[in-house]
Amino acid sequence: MSKHRYAGRVRSVEMSGIRKLFDAGGPDAINLGIGQPDFDTPDHIKEAAIAAIRAGKTGYTPNAGIPELREAICAKFARENGLSYRPEQILVTAGGSEALHLVMEALVDPGDRVLFTDPGFVSYAALATFAGGRPEGVSLDATLHIDVERAKEQLDGARIFVLNTPGNPTGAVESEESVRALVEYANDRGVTVVADEVYEHFVYEKKHVSAARFGEDVITVNAASKTYAMTGWRVGYLAAPEDYIPECLKVHQYAQACATSVSQYAALAAYTGDQSAVPAMREEYRARRDLLYAGLTGLGFDFPRPEGAFYMFVPMGRTLIRRAIESGVIIVPGEAFGTRAPDYARFSYATARENLSRAVGRIGALME
Repeated sequence: MSKHRYAGRVRSVEMSGIRKLFDAGGPDAINLGIGQPDFDTPDHIKEAAIAAIRAGKTGYTPNAGIPELREAICAKFARENGLSYRPEQILVTAGGSEALHLVMEALVDPGDRVLFTDPGFVSYAALATFAGGRPEGVSLDATLHIDVERAKEQLDGARIFVLNTPGNPTGAVESEESVRALVEYANDRGVTVVADEVYEHFVYEKKHVSAARFGEDVITVNAASKTYAMTGWRVGYLAAPEDYIPECLKVHQYAQACATSVSQYAALAAYTGDQSAVPAMREEYRARRDLLYAGLTGLGFDFPRPEGAFYMFVPMGRTLIRRAIESGVIIVPGEAFGTRAPDYARFSYATARENLSRAVGRIGALME
C-alpha cells in the first residue's frame, strides 16, 4: 500500500516509546516501563460503578459530563487547589489524554508553536503535530527543572505552553516561584498555559501549586487515573475559562460524544468519597522511591532525587540501557521523551519493592 494514502502529519509521528514496552519481556521480566499504579481501585469506587450498572445508568450522558461529577470536580478544586470554578467551566473527558487532545485541536492553528519541556511526556509533541502545530522543546537545567529565564526566551510568539508538574518523566516538582513566573510571563504575551497536573497528589518533600492560581489564560488538565488507581476507567477532565469549553466540546462531541457513563459514576464516588487510599499510596510510592534511589546511586549513577510522580530519570548511557532491557529490566529509553536525553532512561517505581530490588541487582550484575 502506498505511503501516500496516509496523512503526512500522522506518518511523521512515531508510535509511543512507552506503549511499545507494555507487554515487553519474558516471564522473568521486571517491567518498570509503564506509568500505571499497581494498586487496585478502591472498593467504594468499584461499588459505585456496579450500582450504576444495576441502576441502568449505561446510556449516553451529557456531552460535558454528568452534572454531579462536574460539581464534584469544582468542589475538589476549591478544597485542594484554592481555585473557584463553575460546572460550566469543566469538561469531563475519556482520560487526561483526551483532554490534551481536545485542547490542541481547539486552540492550535497550522504552524502555531506548541511548547513543552524536553524531555517531556510523549503525547505533547504528537498531539501538537496532529493538530497541525509545531512542537518545540524547552530544555531543562542540570537538576531536571525548567530554566525559567531560558523558557521565557522561547515563549514569545508561542500559542501554547504545556506546564507539567510533577513532571513525567523526570519526577521534578516546580516551585511556586517558577510556576508563577512562567504563567504570568506567558499570559502577558498571549500564550495559553496548559497545566498537566495528573500527578498532583504524589509530591513528597515539596508542595504542589496549581498554575491556574497565577493567570486567567490557564487550562488545567487532570484525571482520576493516577490519583485513584483508575487508569483503565478512562476518566479525565479539563478546567478552563468558560469561553474555551464550547470549542473543546465541539471536538469532544464528534470524536467521543461523552466519557463512559459507568466510569463517570465511579469517578463521582472517587472525588466525593473516602480519600484515605490516596495518602496511603503516596507514602508507599515515597518508600519505593527511596529504595530505588538508594540502589541506583549506590551503583554510581548520579542524578537528582525525584520530588514527585512515580518516575526516576537516570543517566545510564545507551549501551547499558539496551543491555538492561535485553536482560529483562524493562525501562523506557530517554529518546522516547524528546531529543535532549538519549542517554537517560525512565524507571517507573509503580511496582512492588521486591521488583525494584531485583532490577537494581540485575543492573549491578550487568555493570560488573
